[in-house]
Amino acid sequence: MSKVQSHHLERPAYVYVRQSTMGQVRHHQESTERQYDLRNRAVEMMWAPGRIRILDQDLGQSGAQTTTREDFKTLVADVSLGRVGAIFALEASRLARSNLEWHRLIEICALTRTLVIDEDGCYDPADFNDALLLGIKATIAQAELHVIRARLQGGKLHKAQKGELRFPLPVGLCYADEGRIVLDPDQEIQGAVRLVFDLFRQTGSAYAVVHHFGRQQLQFPKRAYGGAWNGRLIWGRLNHSRVLGILKNPSYAGTYVFGRSRTAKEIAPDGGVRTRTHCVPLDAWPVRIENHHDGYICWPEFEQNQQLLANNRTNAEHMLLSGAAREGLAMLQGLLLCGRCGRRLSVRYKGNGGIYPTYDCNARRREGTGTSSCMNLRCDLLDAALSARVLAVVQPAELEVAAEALRQLEHRDKTASTQWRMRLERAEYEAQLAQRRYEEVDPSNRLVAATLEQRWNDALVRLEELRTQFADFQGKEALVVTPEQRAQVAALAQDFPRLWNAPTTKAKDKKRILRLLIKDITVERFGERKTAVLHVRWQGGACEDLEVTLPANIADRLRYPDEVVDRVRELARERCDEDVVAALNQEGRRSAKGEAFNVSMVRWIRYKHRIPAPDFQRPGERSVRQVADELGVSRNVVYYWIERGVVTARRPNHGSPYWIAFDDDTKETLRAWVRNSSRI
Repeated sequence: MSKVQSHHLERPAYVYVRQSTMGQVRHHQESTERQYDLRNRAVEMMWAPGRIRILDQDLGQSGAQTTTREDFKTLVADVSLGRVGAIFALEASRLARSNLEWHRLIEICALTRTLVIDEDGCYDPADFNDALLLGIKATIAQAELHVIRARLQGGKLHKAQKGELRFPLPVGLCYADEGRIVLDPDQEIQGAVRLVFDLFRQTGSAYAVVHHFGRQQLQFPKRAYGGAWNGRLIWGRLNHSRVLGILKNPSYAGTYVFGRSRTAKEIAPDGGVRTRTHCVPLDAWPVRIENHHDGYICWPEFEQNQQLLANNRTNAEHMLLSGAAREGLAMLQGLLLCGRCGRRLSVRYKGNGGIYPTYDCNARRREGTGTSSCMNLRCDLLDAALSARVLAVVQPAELEVAAEALRQLEHRDKTASTQWRMRLERAEYEAQLAQRRYEEVDPSNRLVAATLEQRWNDALVRLEELRTQFADFQGKEALVVTPEQRAQVAALAQDFPRLWNAPTTKAKDKKRILRLLIKDITVERFGERKTAVLHVRWQGGACEDLEVTLPANIADRLRYPDEVVDRVRELARERCDEDVVAALNQEGRRSAKGEAFNVSMVRWIRYKHRIPAPDFQRPGERSVRQVADELGVSRNVVYYWIERGVVTARRPNHGSPYWIAFDDDTKETLRAWVRNSSRI
């Protein structure tokens, strides 16, 4: 090779080995061996064996990106530093499937005089013709990938449109011998899957399904795909993600679907390119074949479940949706709509421990369009009014409610017991199978017999543990089967108001009942009338209005009513404050706080409403003004005489006027005082 110069041989030769997937590494070993044989070709081209380096850590990594290809990063770094004489690859395009990475590597090789050698020949990127040829090969490789991908995707889509493309099925479904999708023949698996849908139909919450399985100590199956445990059934605890996966899988609705998700490339924060999987909206699925196979639910119920799951989300994008019933004292949570802005009212819990919930419309403040709430209402007022209306509506159908509740209780207990019995039956089968295997082994082969005996003992221990757990379950969970219990349930339904108001009835259960009856409630508040109007829209489409009286403000509640003020004004004309207090208490009147009246309260009423003191003038008495006018002096002089005891004055109580005994002798004495005084 004339292109291999001495300066190339002085630098090491790198042999880059890569397969796109681990499946190719495992099953296409011929290609891997051919790549390792490139070492011999490097030796034939006069490279010393000690100066040949093999990079094979990228086996099983796709060449579409460099994020996970550590050896490719090492190759680019060493080429940039001028440490590489030649790069050996089975195909030049195998170095990188991305045109960006490929052309950058070729440009760096041209700058550092590094050769690129594959099975077709030796290329010098610094030479124009070789660089042009490498660019054409990269373009052809990119086009080849596009054509192959288009053919594969087109074939998959064509087969999927006929409902014949096979893919791993969720637990509870399997392929029959003729390729049809059928329900899993295992009755325990069917019962577990049906129980998930039944519980979600009753509760409307995925978390409630998980809690029920945990409370009943029930297990849920899953099948292993790939590896040594391929196809094996594994039973374990049910978690929230599994429940969501079941509820969102259209295969359970008997519908064949293709294209529920798609991949898209995007730029990562570190500058690299990564592939993300995005969910496709239901209306944009490329293939959807309803009634393709037997399912556990129907398609309308599947759509209803999706809507219910969307309503249960509590982020800002779904604030207009009611959601499932949650814990808390607010009965109308998620049902109230603001009559001003149309947004859904939220709940705020105030007080020590959050025992005073209120309904608050803070949409404008949250969005920055306002600084105050549209309305703020106490929960207990609205809840009490609507609860009374619901009790009146439900009362004619109490017997039907009792029958339906009894049926649901019996179905719930029967389903749980059935799952436990099938679980015991499976454990008994495994114990019997272990026993048969032990009995069929050659007794002289002690190594195998000891292992099978240990497995038999372990199976018996598991069976006994399950029987103990089932006995505990039957002891804790009461089954509604006896006539006495039927009579009790019917009696509770006939006395539905007492059951509704019982402290043992959970608020979450009440909310579920309200959601079955009410679709939404629009609230309007009229501050001048101190009332709120609830525009109730029932699930059946009927509408009605309920008016709720709101409590007055704290100042209005503490203000003395006009009736009390008028009574004090009437009594104060002839009586002193002490007598007024006695009269009010004798009449049974109480203050705004429910306390008995005292002198300070009466004085405050007189001061606030400007009620004058009673007139207690006796015969022969004058007021301060009258004395001052008759003697031609100021009132200060009269007050001076009162303080010095010059005149006899009487004052009934504090704040009332003075009454002066003013006879003829006193009048002459004071006139002489005025004539002889130099200051008056």
